[in-house]
Amino acid sequence: MSFSKLGLCNPILKAVSELGYQTPTEIQKQAIPIILSGKDLIAAAQTGTGKTASFVLPLLEKISTYDKPRGRSVHALILTPTRELAVQVEANVAEYAKYLDTSSLAVYGGVDLEPQIQHLKQGIDILVATPGRLLDLAYQRALFFDDLEFLVLDEADRMLDMGFIGDLNKIIERLPRDRQSLLFSATLTDDVRYLADTVYDDAAEISVSPKKKAKPKIEQWLITVDKDTKSALLSHLIKEQQWDQALIFVEKKHSAAKLVEQLGKRGIEADSIHAGRSQASREKVLAAFKSGKLKFLVATGVAARGIDIENLSRVVNYDLPYPAEDYIHRIGRTGRAGKTGEAISFVSKDDFKNLCAIESLLGHLIERREIEGFPVRKVVPISILNYQRR
Repeated sequence: MSFSKLGLCNPILKAVSELGYQTPTEIQKQAIPIILSGKDLIAAAQTGTGKTASFVLPLLEKISTYDKPRGRSVHALILTPTRELAVQVEANVAEYAKYLDTSSLAVYGGVDLEPQIQHLKQGIDILVATPGRLLDLAYQRALFFDDLEFLVLDEADRMLDMGFIGDLNKIIERLPRDRQSLLFSATLTDDVRYLADTVYDDAAEISVSPKKKAKPKIEQWLITVDKDTKSALLSHLIKEQQWDQALIFVEKKHSAAKLVEQLGKRGIEADSIHAGRSQASREKVLAAFKSGKLKFLVATGVAARGIDIENLSRVVNYDLPYPAEDYIHRIGRTGRAGKTGEAISFVSKDDFKNLCAIESLLGHLIERREIEGFPVRKVVPISILNYQRR
């Protein structure tokens, strides 16, 4: 099937063709016709399945026939959990709308509010926003929802994990009831379904590889290691294996700063992004990493949502993630667009339950490797593949 069979107009088809999109992914084949039909939609789709295009393309198709929005009004609202993801989604909107007269804007916290207010005065077709900043703008009467036709909740499970349920309820209360609502989530947990029940009316539901296995072109392996030797092991691998670049995941923001300091003491230049840093500094660090000027970026999982870097050689799970689905999100940062990548995980004995959950999700054990000079005092058992975490 080609994109032309999905009911998209020529300007959109031209834009996606220039981006190298040849055939729709499974989520795009299923979601685009449903959205074009006007039905509400609940969709389970992991990172890397093409989910952003699956809702942006049909929104652009429908909005392209509308009159321009009035000042301080929007036609479509896309809510995302993090600043980085908001920026990434808006960049995708702009790429897909290259040959349309359609406006878009990303609004998020950590930066000056006034420029965002000035942009909204012109009216925006598609607004991508984080919940907190959207409410700030609404409270200041810089934004009205009378003309809103579409609501998209992107990565709904992550928004709930981050405690945004209160903000989401406040936002939804302000929106017109007569709208089309779309929810995309990596997992359809009980909390996500409860949210969906309060927002959606007779919605269609699709699920595309909710337990999507890692891409075969990503070489996955792990090292069992004691917690007190992790930073030394990372430094050793970077130097001995002459890594060109790596995105290194940690669980907590204070761990990110600490690891950057430890690497620096061993002569390895690194920087970090996490929720404790200003938006301006996060954007500067991310730009340096994308350009290749910065070789090693330490990031918390939340801060790294939305990072999309071509030709990223490897990701490192310095801290093993929970829930297991986050492992798929993380390693999906490498091996993109058919290229090869490497995913390395550091696993200590305390991580055993997380490891069992991850390997059960993958359906196979991850290759274990030993590094000379780093013996393990606390042995990590072999996983139980049918493990169910309670």
